[in-house]
Amino acid sequence: MRLDKYLKVSRLIKRRTVANEACDKERVSVNGKVQRASYEVRQGDRITIRFGERSLTVEVVSVQENAGKAEAAAMYREVDESLS
Repeated sequence: MRLDKYLKVSRLIKRRTVANEACDKERVSVNGKVQRASYEVRQGDRITIRFGERSLTVEVVSVQENAGKAEAAAMYREVDESLS
């Protein structure tokens, strides 16, 4: 699944266009490397999203085409960067 679509389906970012813009502005990295919106997300990838001063790092647990509110939260696991 494309990175921009994964961010939307998992509800990490509300809209796909916003996810696409974040990728274009190099605010999203996967496994420590800035990626484009077309990057294919795989289970086990670590995605870091920068929101101004804050950043959020998650590990991909599953990749699903569609997910309800409950399943969306189960698609990833938050990672504490200070432990890595």
